[in-house]
Amino acid sequence: MRILPIPLVLLILWSGAAAAEPRRYVIDPEHATVAFLVRHIGYASVLASFLKLEGAFTYDHDARTLDDLVVSIDARSVFSNHAARDEHVRGPDFLDSGRNPVIRFVGTRAEPTGDATGRVYGELTVRGTARPVEIAVTRNKMGPYPWGENYVVGISARTTLKRSDFGMTYGLEGDLVGDEVEVIIELEAIRRP
Repeated sequence: MRILPIPLVLLILWSGAAAAEPRRYVIDPEHATVAFLVRHIGYASVLASFLKLEGAFTYDHDARTLDDLVVSIDARSVFSNHAARDEHVRGPDFLDSGRNPVIRFVGTRAEPTGDATGRVYGELTVRGTARPVEIAVTRNKMGPYPWGENYVVGISARTTLKRSDFGMTYGLEGDLVGDEVEVIIELEAIRRP
């Protein structure tokens, strides 16, 4: 069984899935993390995450197709465990969340690269700027959840972005804040009846 979903935070399923028709999967916000790492003055990387996100997709097992893959992240929910830094990241120098409160990923296609790995392609919009993104995805596990009656897929996904591609140039001069941002996505998605 294979799966190619999304990210950052990013999902798609293929052969071996339990459903034999298009089925809707919804990201479980209680079991989903979209985090990022960015270098700080070259000393170390700052790890931060977004505390609020939602997303869903439709997957057809027989046709091995993914449709309607959309993930929305509340840009105002960024958290790095440092209040002043978080306010700065929410502001105009970085996410500009006052004018652009939602970070959005819309999947356009996916392709398998192995039994449980693949790539998802789509458009990421940050600060009102949309750019193409490619995300490496791994399906960890798929099946009935140990509690209740949910059927769940677990996903790990990674990508690297340049924040300057989205208009974030603060701190680039002098390498105060790195341009490359490593995005880390860990999530579970629940199949809907």
